[in-house]
Amino acid sequence: MSYVITGATGNLGRLVVESLIARGVAASDIVATGRDVSRLDDLAARGVRTQAVDHDDPESLHGVIGKGDRVLLVSGPVFGLRMAQHANVIDAAKEAGAELVAYTSIARADAHDIALAEDHQATERLLADSGLPHALLRNSLYLDLYTEQVPVYVQHGAVVGSAGTGRQSAAARSDLAEAAAAVLLSDSPEGVYELGGDEAFTFEELAATVSEVTGEDVVYRDLPVEQYAQVLEGAGLPTPVAHVLADSHRGIASGRLEVTTGDLSRLLGRPATSLREAVEAVAAG
Repeated sequence: MSYVITGATGNLGRLVVESLIARGVAASDIVATGRDVSRLDDLAARGVRTQAVDHDDPESLHGVIGKGDRVLLVSGPVFGLRMAQHANVIDAAKEAGAELVAYTSIARADAHDIALAEDHQATERLLADSGLPHALLRNSLYLDLYTEQVPVYVQHGAVVGSAGTGRQSAAARSDLAEAAAAVLLSDSPEGVYELGGDEAFTFEELAATVSEVTGEDVVYRDLPVEQYAQVLEGAGLPTPVAHVLADSHRGIASGRLEVTTGDLSRLLGRPATSLREAVEAVAAG
């Protein structure tokens, strides 16, 4: 049996490969895939099998997944295109006789009407219809999306959003990758995993944490969704992406991105990385 990781050239996929190796999986039992395999040369040097794959091209998937393999389908990054890409991977896994497909979905996918959830909901239906054994890794938003912006928050003295007082359970990308590896290695991996940090927080609490850790005054400025989308566009995001991300704050405002299952910390065997720990790590760096 091999462990096939799609999108291994991305941050999450690469971290899953690293976590599998750290958990004792032989590098030769891992297949890391992506469009530009030159970005995987360091993994190949360690014995990981790398394979150039274009999810838009079903032919490129032939022979990549073998009978009895466990596949991690990392959701594609491009809204509007990834559904067809996901379908191609699922079809290839079914044709090959894969033992499992684990899919990185969104937290509480079945409770949303936000645009960010639509492709995830559709992919979950594809997996159900395929008859393949599967695991749904319903990931919260990445803490990294916020901690990467700490210098910007400090520069402008503000965290900007449109989530009001809504709480979210954002989790460190590295924690979510480690949880994915744990599921892939589980004796009974099938099921739904709602994965979020142990301590939910508001954007006001995010701003307060940045202030406390950095010693700089940072406040939260709440804007209407459309105005926040304009801010994101002004920061350089393409219009469709800006509107999808701004719309996701509706989900946060309604509490639908708050996760209380404890699934993440159980899979990790330790507490999930907290907001404060993540901000402190950035400040120390």
